Amino acid sequence: MRDLDRDAAAKQLIRAAFDDWAAGTGGPFALLAEDARWTIVGNAPVSRTYEGRADFLDTVIGPFNARLSAPLVPTVRALHAEADWVIALFDAAGTALDGVPYRNTYTWYLRVVDGAIVEAIAFFDTIAFTDLWNRVSPS
Repeated sequence: MRDLDRDAAAKQLIRAAFDDWAAGTGGPFALLAEDARWTIVGNAPVSRTYEGRADFLDTVIGPFNARLSAPLVPTVRALHAEADWVIALFDAAGTALDGVPYRNTYTWYLRVVDGAIVEAIAFFDTIAFTDLWNRVSPS
């Protein structure tokens, strides 16, 4: 049986995290459980499953952000929640250190348990991501 209150609470938690991210005051990565699993689907240099918050942040998010001159800003198109999962469809834009704009559309499947993201599966344009990753060295 579906728990609509749980679904609404998880969706609101993720909505607030994206609002914080857009405002530059936080974001969904702060919700990652220490033992969270994050899978990046596709063929980017970073496509694989990361075991643990630190592994993912240190290997992907830190080096990605170090390639930008300004933080990535998300614009949520839609959120959907069912069971333990919140699906976020969003666009994100930033500027690389070389001055070239970075734009991508993402879909993240986020499994939320007790107010923490314990699992994530991320889909995005891996060609655009790989171009930035290979073109720009982290600062």
